[in-house]
Amino acid sequence: MALVGASGSGKSTLMNILAGLDAPTAGTARVAGRDLLTMSAADRLSYRRETVGFVWQQTSRNLLPYLTAAQNTALPLRLAGRGRRRAHARRALELLELLHVADCRDRRPHEMSGGQQQRVAIAVALANDPAVLLADEPTGELDSHTAAQIFEAFRTANETLGTTIVIVTHDQAVASEVRRTVAIRDGRTSTEVLRRSEVDAGTGRETVVAREYAMLDRAGRLQLPADYVRALDMRDRVALELESDHIAVRRDDSGEL
Repeated sequence: MALVGASGSGKSTLMNILAGLDAPTAGTARVAGRDLLTMSAADRLSYRRETVGFVWQQTSRNLLPYLTAAQNTALPLRLAGRGRRRAHARRALELLELLHVADCRDRRPHEMSGGQQQRVAIAVALANDPAVLLADEPTGELDSHTAAQIFEAFRTANETLGTTIVIVTHDQAVASEVRRTVAIRDGRTSTEVLRRSEVDAGTGRETVVAREYAMLDRAGRLQLPADYVRALDMRDRVALELESDHIAVRRDDSGEL
């Protein structure tokens, strides 16, 4: 899934809370059965090591420059004290092969391209088999071709390992790469798009069908998609009509205040 929104909408704040980097002060936040509001410092450290993986936009933040790809990938396992060194090396190689960067296992970051570094960074984030992998603008420094390779790596992790992938981005084009897109405006969830694949029984052709939803809060308020509002030139207020099975929302052309 992707979290999208303009700069300042709250995406990175939410991401840092989900990653255990920032402690929420109110509300409810749960990831994989863990309550993020009641964690002690030790619990939060354990959570970051075992429950979530993280990929930063800046490739230099994801990898230690003096370690090879294989050593970087094995490092989270060593820090967590899981298994023996030979098992660490085997797990690292499995992940690098899965993400098609096994040929980089003996290279240090400066010997790899930006796309290779990000795929190794994904391997590092997956090393401890987290329930959730969080990625903050992971393709922000990459060209479109390389970005497509990174999204393919995320899909591989999602489909092969069963890892939930959450990508934060301001790029609406990312929406076509994921199955679920949640838009945030002014710190609140505004709309959600769900996509599913359908296969035509006659031709066997597969198409992706998307459906957009507006989020309704407990007071009955919702945020209409900005594209819809602009397309119909809606301003200030709208006209509502209650039908038998839906509510019609139309531009107010009455001219009355």
